[in-house]
Amino acid sequence: MPAPTESRGGEALALARELAPRFADRAAAHDERGRFPEADFAELREAGLTGLMVPARLGGFGATFAEYAAVAAALARGAGSTALIFNMHASVTGALAQTPEHLVRALGAPESFFAARDKALAAAADGALYGVAMSERGGGSRLSKTTTAYRRSDNGYRITGAKAFVSGAGHADAYLVTARDADAEEPLVSHFLVPAGEGVRVEETWDSLGMRATGSHDVHFDVEVGADALLGGVEGLALLLAEAMPQWLVASYAAVYTGVAHAAVDAAAAHVRGRGLDALAPVRSRIGRADAAVAAAELVVAEAARRIDAAPGEEDTNRWVWRAKLTAGDTAFQVASSLLEAAGTSASRRGHPLERLYRDARCGALQPATSDVCADWLGAAALGADPDHDTAVPRW
Repeated sequence: MPAPTESRGGEALALARELAPRFADRAAAHDERGRFPEADFAELREAGLTGLMVPARLGGFGATFAEYAAVAAALARGAGSTALIFNMHASVTGALAQTPEHLVRALGAPESFFAARDKALAAAADGALYGVAMSERGGGSRLSKTTTAYRRSDNGYRITGAKAFVSGAGHADAYLVTARDADAEEPLVSHFLVPAGEGVRVEETWDSLGMRATGSHDVHFDVEVGADALLGGVEGLALLLAEAMPQWLVASYAAVYTGVAHAAVDAAAAHVRGRGLDALAPVRSRIGRADAAVAAAELVVAEAARRIDAAPGEEDTNRWVWRAKLTAGDTAFQVASSLLEAAGTSASRRGHPLERLYRDARCGALQPATSDVCADWLGAAALGADPDHDTAVPRW
């Protein structure tokens, strides 16, 4: 990776905070229809924020992971679904921009990969949107259970299979696809950046409890891609990188759910003031506990992000990665649930901001890695085991 240059992360955060109230105004309509928030992404593109993780030399903001986390939380305070789609895009661009170049070279990446990487990042700075196509029906997000397959062809690779929970499906310009070598006996899983178009078909399946506007439909692939679509330029890197540096598969979600939790506090405070419930001590105490819990979760996410920037892949850093996802996911749901009870039945009506935020918050603990998986990883580590390998069922 090129030598770091001064980041424009502060500028990006100011833009995110400016956009968030407009996203909040549209969130109810997007949620009700369960449709992709096109207006939000038009504004994100106009602000240049699709280039948040893109290095300055390629036209982006050159944000650090900590700066990404602050932007994602700010966007989620406006609209959780929008922030979650944005997270998936940032996961692709962030992994491309921030995986250390010396590591990629040590793994055997050819020089052609770096040109392909820069082309994809420059496109993001110009407004291209990327989605993540990793999960599958029946296997979830466990890479070792990937059934989508690839075979080498004369011009590159042929990829066939289906993915589920693809946020932004049908609106992304390209998808980060995990696929396994169809001819290998052991799981050999690779990442490919597959352009939308012929051979990529969206099946509209998304009708969920929460995060309804993410448009996380199934996507079917029967497509031929060039050799430069293989990320890293080396086959079989997906499992290795997931274990070594899990931040973009685990911790990046955490910032989104702290933002959702913060939005729930905002919505509950507005509701109880409007109904005169703020005079009741039990109501104030619930809001006070929620405020403290959200602040604590934000600190855990911030510490994880700081360590990711300072020492990516180190043992202590990875512990904080898993702590951040567990804390944020559990806190969001616990806070939203408590606040809904404090606000009363009127806030449970469909269309009330707190009702939508409750449903969005519930998804935090369910998204991979789930809270149980995170807690098990941390428990294994605390007991002195290898949490990625000393399990009866493969973690990834």
